[in-house]
Amino acid sequence: MKHTLSVLVEDEAGVLSRISSLFARRGFNIESLAVGPAEQGGVSRITMVVPGDDRVIEQLTKQLYKLVNVLKVQDITETPCVERELMLVKVNATSSNRSEVIELAQIFRARVVDVAEDSLTLEVVGDPGKMVAIVQVLQKFGLREIARTGKIALTRESGVNTELLKSLEAKV
Repeated sequence: MKHTLSVLVEDEAGVLSRISSLFARRGFNIESLAVGPAEQGGVSRITMVVPGDDRVIEQLTKQLYKLVNVLKVQDITETPCVERELMLVKVNATSSNRSEVIELAQIFRARVVDVAEDSLTLEVVGDPGKMVAIVQVLQKFGLREIARTGKIALTRESGVNTELLKSLEAKV
């Protein structure tokens, strides 16, 4: 299972290096990593997606807390969250299929950010599932390049679990 960890750290040089070294020493992979300033000055939020069972994540959490600059670690996998990711995707788009690519981009609320003679570059923002879906749809045109930021997430103050609501709607 993939777990999403939200880690607050002191904003100092070498913190990310120590965290990634901790994972490497124990043979754990980080599938997605996003770092940026948090709401409080001098603090950064690291959002990472890590594969592993509950026992592995508990062990990693304990190890993270042993690092000097780590302030708070939360496994937000099962917590209602707002999740987003940014992706740039360069797709083949000739004069014969360009309008179809643009139409599909509009369906996914993607923006065309660059136009070339034989390609389009799209900017896609949304939850990670949306990224997978648009890549699958655009695959038939031929994908030239993809760059993704990694997932960022904040817990929902409302406590509303939109993923649960989506699954209930799908059953109806």
